Amino acid sequence: MTEAWRDATQPAAERVADLMARMSLREKVAQMYGAWLNVGDTAGEVAPHQNDQAPDPIDWPELVRHGLGQVTRVYGSAPVEPEAGARRVADLQRQIIGAGRFGIPAIVHEECLTGLAAWRAPIFPTPLAWGASFDPRLVEAMGAHIGATMSRLGIHQGLAPVLDVTRDLRWGRTEETIGEDPHLVGTIGSAYVRGLQSAGIVATLKHFVGYSASRAGRNLAPVSIGPREVADVLLPPFEMALRAGARSVMNNYTDIDGVPVAADATLLTGLLRERLGFDGTVVSDYFAIAFLESLHGVAADRAEAAAIALRAGIDVELPGVNCYGGPLLKALEAGDVDEGLIDRAVERILRQKCELGLLDAGFAAEPAYLAAPSPLDDAEARDIARRLAERSIVLLRNSSALPLRPGARLAVVGPGAHRPDALFGCYSFPRHVGIHHEGLELGVETPSIVDALGSDFPVSYALGCPVLGGTDEDIAAAVAVAAEADVCVAVLGDLAGLFGTGTSGEGCDAVDLRLPGRQEELLEALLATGTPVVLVVLAGRPYELSRQVERLAAAVCTFFPGEEGAGALAGILSGRVNPSGRLPVGFPGPGASQPSTYLAAPLGQRSEVSTVDPSQLFPFGHGLSYADAEWGAVSLHSPDGWATDGEIELTVPLHNSSDREVSTVVQIYLHDPVAQVARPVRQLLAAPRVDLEPGASRTLVVTLHADLLSYTGRDGRRIVEPGDIELLVARSSADVHTCVRVPVVGAAREVGASRRLHPESTLLP
Repeated sequence: MTEAWRDATQPAAERVADLMARMSLREKVAQMYGAWLNVGDTAGEVAPHQNDQAPDPIDWPELVRHGLGQVTRVYGSAPVEPEAGARRVADLQRQIIGAGRFGIPAIVHEECLTGLAAWRAPIFPTPLAWGASFDPRLVEAMGAHIGATMSRLGIHQGLAPVLDVTRDLRWGRTEETIGEDPHLVGTIGSAYVRGLQSAGIVATLKHFVGYSASRAGRNLAPVSIGPREVADVLLPPFEMALRAGARSVMNNYTDIDGVPVAADATLLTGLLRERLGFDGTVVSDYFAIAFLESLHGVAADRAEAAAIALRAGIDVELPGVNCYGGPLLKALEAGDVDEGLIDRAVERILRQKCELGLLDAGFAAEPAYLAAPSPLDDAEARDIARRLAERSIVLLRNSSALPLRPGARLAVVGPGAHRPDALFGCYSFPRHVGIHHEGLELGVETPSIVDALGSDFPVSYALGCPVLGGTDEDIAAAVAVAAEADVCVAVLGDLAGLFGTGTSGEGCDAVDLRLPGRQEELLEALLATGTPVVLVVLAGRPYELSRQVERLAAAVCTFFPGEEGAGALAGILSGRVNPSGRLPVGFPGPGASQPSTYLAAPLGQRSEVSTVDPSQLFPFGHGLSYADAEWGAVSLHSPDGWATDGEIELTVPLHNSSDREVSTVVQIYLHDPVAQVARPVRQLLAAPRVDLEPGASRTLVVTLHADLLSYTGRDGRRIVEPGDIELLVARSSADVHTCVRVPVVGAAREVGASRRLHPESTLLP
C-alpha cells in the first residue's frame, strides 16, 4: 500500500503533514540546506568570501544520510556537456533517494538570468534589455523557453528574475535590473515569472527588498531609505510578480537602517507573508546567513546566525550547508530556537517538493533530456533571442546617418567591436564561469559586431583601446582607419564580469558615469577625423555623453543583447530592422557624479536652489525610429470624473502611414499636483507596445483603475484621495503628446495588498 505522502491524488497539505509526522528532527533539518558539490572548480574565483564561507570538505554519504534539500548548480559551476550534466543529476538523485529513510529527491537549482547559465545553453539579452523592449509577451516567451530547457535537464528552480528597481546607475548590478521604474520592472518581471513557471520551474524573486538602493551604488553597501520609498518604489515589482504566481523569494544581502534583511522578520515574515500572503519558500542568497556573523556582525557565531535567519523567515540555506546543519542543531539543543520554526520552514519546503512532483511514488531520477538529447541552443531559442535583441536596441540620436547607405565603407572600432563575449551579461555562462577556464570556447555560435556588419558592408577594423587601458599607438591606428572610411562605427562601453573581471556586473561598481578607461579619449580622436561617427553604446549601464552627443552622426544603445545581438544591431544599422526600443533607464546629463532617475519629486529635479542639474540627457522611455506611428487626438471616457474606486478609459488612435512595419510604445504617466507627501513629478502607469503593419490604423484603449493612483500617505497607509490629477500620454517621460486633466472624485480610500496593479490594454480596429 502506498503511503499517504506518496499518493499524488491526495491534497498537498495532507501529504506533507503525513510525511512530517514520520520524520525525525534531524531529517527535517536536512531538508533546509543545499550542497554545492562543484564548488572546488570555482572556489575563490566567482565571488569573494566563497572560500571563507565554504563548509569543510563534504562527506557526501554523511551529508545525505538524513536527506538533502537542494543541489546547487550541477550545470552552472564548471563547463559540462548537457548530457554529462544530466547523467550527473540522475546519479546524484539516485544517491540521495537511496540514502535517506524516505527517499526524498533534492530540488536542483540553477541561475537563469540571461538564460540557463550552463555551457552550450542559449544566451539571451540581459534584463535591462528586457526592459528596453517594453515587450512583456516576448519576455514571457523567452522565460517559457528557458523553463522548458531547465525542465528537460532535471532542474526544478531558477534563481531569477531580479526585481530591484535601479536607483543609482553606478551600481554594477544595474545590468541585471529591468529599469528605473517600478511599473516597468513589475510588468516585465511578472511576464518572465509566468513564462518560467509555465514549464514547471520555480521562479525565485531577487532580491527582497532594497538591494539597489545601497549607498553610492556600492555593492552590499548599507541602505538608508524610508519606508515610503520601500513601499512605493522598491516593493511594487515584487507584489506584481507574487501576483503572477512566483513560488520562491530570495533575500537581499544588505542592511536597511542597520538591520540586515536576512535577519529582519518585519520584512521576511511580517511584510512578505502576513501582509502580501506569500506561502512559498524563502531561500537565502548565497552565504547570506553566514554573512550575519562574518560581514554584518550581528551574530556571534554560525549557530546564532542560523537562529536569527530562521526566526526572520529564511527557510532554505544556499548554496551549501554553513549554518542550517550542525550550527542550527546546536542552537536547537541550547534552546535558542523553537522547534516549531523548523516545522514552519520544512512544511513550506516539502509542500514545494510536493508541487514539483518530487514526493510522488513514480518520480524518475533521470532527466527527460537523457531519453531525447538535442542541442539546447535550438532554432526557437535563436529566434526569440534575435527578436528580443532587435526590440531592445534603442536609437538615441540620428542626424540622417542611419540607416547606413548601402555599400558605405565602414571603420568599426572599439573594445566591443570584435569580441563576441562583449555581447553577454555577467550571469551568462561565458562571463560568469567560462572566463576561469582558459581556452574554453563560448559554447554557442556568436558572431562579433564586425562579423555581422561585414556581411552587409565593406569593413575595416581597429581596436582603438580595450575597455580599460590601451596605448597611444592603438588609438592612432583606429584614427587612421576611421579617416579612410565613409562612416566610423564606434562600439564603446562595458565588458560584463563579476567582482573586478569586468566594468559592469556584480561587484563591478563605478565611481562615476564617464566611459571607462580611455574610451572617451578614443571617441574624441575619432570625432576629430571629420568622418561621421555612429556611436554604439554596448554596456550594462548608461554613460555620460553630453560632451560628444551633438557631434555624433548617430547614437545607438544596446544593453548586452546576447548571442543574436550582433546580427540584431547590424539589422538596425543597415535599416532592415526598424528600431523600436525605449530606454528603461535614462542617460545622465553633464557631470554624472550624482546620478538620478526620472522618478523624483520636484526638489529632486532641476532647481534654482542647487547648482547641480540632475536632468537626463536621454530620458527614461526615450527611443527613436526610422518610421513611427502617428498618434491622434486622445480621448477620455469619464464624464463624471474618476471615482476613487472606479475606472477610466483612455483611447489613442494610431496610424502607420509608412511603407514598413512600425512598433510604438504609448506611455501614460501620472502627475499629482497636490498630495499629502512629496511625490514624483511623473510616474509611469501604463506602457503598451503596439505593432502596426504598413497603412494600418488601430485604436488603443487603456483602462486604468483608481488603485494605480494610490501612494503611501503621511500616516503610512496606502490611499487613493480625491483631487485633480493629470494623465500624460507621452512618447517618453520628457516628450508629452497630450496632457489630460482628470478630477478624482469620491471619498478618500485606503487600499491594501489586493489592490489592482496592472492596467488593461485592448486594440480596436
